[in-house]
Amino acid sequence: MPDAKRFFDPRPESVGLARAFAVTTLTSWGLHSPAEDIRLRVSELASNALIHGTDTEHGFLVRLDADEDYVRVEVHDSRPRHRLEPEIAHTEGNDTTGRGLEIVASLADGWGVEDRRPSGKIVWTRFKTGQPTGQGQAC
Repeated sequence: MPDAKRFFDPRPESVGLARAFAVTTLTSWGLHSPAEDIRLRVSELASNALIHGTDTEHGFLVRLDADEDYVRVEVHDSRPRHRLEPEIAHTEGNDTTGRGLEIVASLADGWGVEDRRPSGKIVWTRFKTGQPTGQGQAC
């Protein structure tokens, strides 16, 4: 399957547009069963990019890539890792924020952060497609 990517402006409405982009893309690839989990992940990662990862003039990019075994979701932003390294927060029961990466990690078959050139970072997550296992290359 080819990859798909789309750039989003730095505004709150972009989080919903990123979710819709992910579901539409997955559906067009015939991946209906993982769409809800991916929609949730895209929502969390896009929200984090918008709040913590984008500079005023820069938006974020969502990239989806799939093979026979995995779907990989990437959110590219403009703020370098050394300025704000994404990490799972340790929240208490009454905390109303800070659970985004905890949610992503709990649903993921892997996640991480990579440097983006010329600047910024990529926060990614992947999960098994539930499709029959083939000779696909892991993301």
